[in-house]
Amino acid sequence: MTRMFMKSKKLLTIKTLIVFILISFNFKNISMASTYSEDQTINIAKNLRCLICQGQTIHESNSDFAESMKKYIRGELENGKTNEEIFSSLVEKYGQWIVYDPGISRNTLLLWALPLLLFLIGGAIIVKEIYKKI
Repeated sequence: MTRMFMKSKKLLTIKTLIVFILISFNFKNISMASTYSEDQTINIAKNLRCLICQGQTIHESNSDFAESMKKYIRGELENGKTNEEIFSSLVEKYGQWIVYDPGISRNTLLLWALPLLLFLIGGAIIVKEIYKKI
């Protein structure tokens, strides 16, 4: 009888260990999924400008607007939206100014071309001055 009791106790211990292992794997997957969502939230927030604290990203800012935007981004990610969908909805709502890295478009062409133009003009002035002295 005691031998049977010992076997059943060992089986119960093994079953309990298996259940705990399975539960721990499940919690690990849940925590990894939430970390992934949090990493995405941080990446999106680092590329958006806070409308209250001009010059800071939403990730850096502690304003009420930034906190509400972080909650909005988390909610959209949980609803299955992609980064591009979130960016496009925010640009549609707040304008292109909210994005730190605006893409090349007709509205931002001068912004992208101006440094190149200034470099070429400066180079032309330097070359002109060098040829003047020769």
